[in-house]
Amino acid sequence: MDEKLRKLKKSPSQPAFKDVIFSHDLKERITTSIHDERETDEEIIFSILQLLAHRKSGLVLLGGLRARGVKRFENSEGNLYLLLHQLEKKQYIIGSWSENGEKEYVLSSSGKKAIQRAEQGHVNALGNVREVMKGAFTH
Repeated sequence: MDEKLRKLKKSPSQPAFKDVIFSHDLKERITTSIHDERETDEEIIFSILQLLAHRKSGLVLLGGLRARGVKRFENSEGNLYLLLHQLEKKQYIIGSWSENGEKEYVLSSSGKKAIQRAEQGHVNALGNVREVMKGAFTH
C-alpha cells in the first residue's frame, strides 16, 4: 500500500493528458462557444414568459431561470423583480398577491400572443425588448 501512495504523490507533477493537443482552430471555437453562452436580453425575456405560462412567485421563477442556465440574476435577484415590473407595465404578465403574501406572476393574453409569435420566428415578436430591459435596469 505504501508503494501506491508514493506513486500517487508523484502523479500531480505529471500531466494527465500530455498527448492531447488543441489546434488553434479548436481553441478559437471553444472560446467562441463560451462567449456565445451568454444569454441575450431577448432570450431572457423569452425564458421568463415561457416559465410564466403557469403562476409562479419570483423566487420559483428565479429557480427556473437558473435551471435554464440564465445567470444574469446571480447575486442581483432584485434586477429580476425590476424586469418583472417592466413586463407588468408592458402588459406581458399579470402580477397578483397570493394568500400567503407572496407576489405571483402569470402570462397575460398579450404575453401569450408574443410567445406564439416568437416561437414562429417573427422578428420583434416581443416588442422593443431593449426598451423593456432598459426600463428595468435604469432605476
